[in-house]
Amino acid sequence: MRDLNFHHLRYFWTVARLGSLTRASVELGVSVPTISGQVSELEDDIGQPLFRRQGRGRQLSDTGQLVFDYAERIFGLGKDLTDALLRRPGGLPGRLVVGIADAVPKLVARSVIEPALKLSYPMRLVCRQDKHDRLVAELAAYELDVVISDQPAGTGARATTGTALRAFNHMLGECGISMLAPPALARRLKDDFPRSLDGVPMYMPTVNTPLRAQIDAWLDSIPARPVIEAEFEDSAMLKTFGQLGHGVFPVATVIETEACRQYHVTPVGRVKTVRERFYALTVQRRIIHPAVALICGAARHQMFAGAT
Repeated sequence: MRDLNFHHLRYFWTVARLGSLTRASVELGVSVPTISGQVSELEDDIGQPLFRRQGRGRQLSDTGQLVFDYAERIFGLGKDLTDALLRRPGGLPGRLVVGIADAVPKLVARSVIEPALKLSYPMRLVCRQDKHDRLVAELAAYELDVVISDQPAGTGARATTGTALRAFNHMLGECGISMLAPPALARRLKDDFPRSLDGVPMYMPTVNTPLRAQIDAWLDSIPARPVIEAEFEDSAMLKTFGQLGHGVFPVATVIETEACRQYHVTPVGRVKTVRERFYALTVQRRIIHPAVALICGAARHQMFAGAT
């Protein structure tokens, strides 16, 4: 087929969206025969019918539904671009839809996203939390602007349709981990860390997280055998239980200070050989959303700058 004619595509999209040539004629301000002719030219270019007759009306064909779905995204993005460029006083705010993987500590996610709230123009922030793979699928469907995750998008990830998912990984930064505990327990364990962990209760991330495999390898390398008392997939739940006073738990060193303040705990020791890495995943190799570019830059040059 020839290069896609977006003028024809808009006419088709308007007819499909409004459900009739007459209503599309009113919205577009052109005659019904003109719209019909433009849609017919698009069908000729594609080589397949976009509508099929159903009684007195018409219904999208399978190809028409596919083209309509893409047109929705194309013209939706066009509207977002227009709003972002105009930024009229009193106009609709910009929009940033962020997916946050379950395993990402909430304090990390908040620190990464926070710069988007300080933009010089209004920005509506929408955050969704889910498992990494499901968020990558939503990203590939253009339902999210960015995914914040503790792991890169897998090259073999596939959508429910069986099509390969394409996402680009932008590393935000990395750091070691800090072992924290309530003050009384931390004072007892601090001086001989990590040997002091022998027999001590420990709260851990679940085995399906990238961090857990690294911690297990580190524990195998030290002369101590702590007791794994509980495992949590949600990092916030892990910290909440950790503050109860019964054991030691890990956090990313980059949020050590804030975690200690919020959960009333104290550092026992740091482990630099275990690395937590955080990524921004997008569908573009080059980031084009201004808020996504801002949070990535702030994470690299401020939040993770000098992190160990």
